[in-house]
Amino acid sequence: RRRLWWRNAIIDCMFMATWFIFATSLSLYNKWMFSPTKYGFPNPLFVTMMHMFVQWGLSGLLRTLKPETFRSARTPERADYIKRAMPTGITTGMDIGLSNLSLKTVTLSFYTMCKSSTLIFVLFFAFIFKLEVFSYRLIGVMFLIFVGTLLMVATETAFNMLGMFLVIAASAAGGLRWALTQILLVGKSGKRMGMDNPASSIFWLAPTMGVTLAILSLLIEGWGDLFWGKGSKFWVSVGTTFQTLVFLISPGVLAFVMVMSEFYIIQRVGMVPMSVAGIFKEVTTISLSAWVFGDEITPVNMVGVGITFIGIGLFTHHKYLKSVHSSTPLDAHGNPI
Repeated sequence: RRRLWWRNAIIDCMFMATWFIFATSLSLYNKWMFSPTKYGFPNPLFVTMMHMFVQWGLSGLLRTLKPETFRSARTPERADYIKRAMPTGITTGMDIGLSNLSLKTVTLSFYTMCKSSTLIFVLFFAFIFKLEVFSYRLIGVMFLIFVGTLLMVATETAFNMLGMFLVIAASAAGGLRWALTQILLVGKSGKRMGMDNPASSIFWLAPTMGVTLAILSLLIEGWGDLFWGKGSKFWVSVGTTFQTLVFLISPGVLAFVMVMSEFYIIQRVGMVPMSVAGIFKEVTTISLSAWVFGDEITPVNMVGVGITFIGIGLFTHHKYLKSVHSSTPLDAHGNPI
């Protein structure tokens, strides 16, 4: 069991490193693109919608080029798709869309502080759907990470009520999103629907995500202003239009690799370890944000970083002990059968 744990830990770390690089790059790119003082693109939901259709196209290409690996023999029936896949796509669209929308009104550090509440929602839905066994030790470790994250980005300035509401709503949608995604990737329903690998999951979920974001974008942002109002400067000439399209579409490739890695991680280790890895990513994002965007980091923030790392270490130890000392039969990934 120890050898199995370490072998899988190395493989999982490779997926997490891939996800970490692309997720951090995308966070910084989005902050640059949507910030009024940087590129200043006015419609973050529209951009994220474009990313979803890029991901749909890339996943379809992958399924065509490597059908033996990425194309499942089954396809989802209409009833299953509406009942199981659509809620996953809608919550994913809301999580990503509301997160990007909030970056127009809050600093990256304040966003991270509020988004750390995802840990609470992740744990809540993991217990509700019985994806994790209830454990006071696990609750304590997650609370420690949550407190560390709050201290890590604690600041008395740049508070924004609307921004906070958007991020908390995104966190709640994110917690439910990861639970539903894990059920699809690991559960029997996913195999029945042909969504038991990341590329197939993205292929079937991305259209629902894209439509959800299109509706949110139309209702909240409107598209008239983007093309004929203050956003028209992005389309004034052929050269400017081409540049804008590159800026809109190319991050979709980053998002595709990031989501593929996310789904592999969830398939192998589950949603709770994925959310903890997300906090580690936020530590790096905050450090890079201070360097790139000039966000202030105080001694209290540094204490928060230390507490967060301790919490992540304790969580890893908790999962290690649970895996090594469990009498439950395990699959090739070290998960209970």
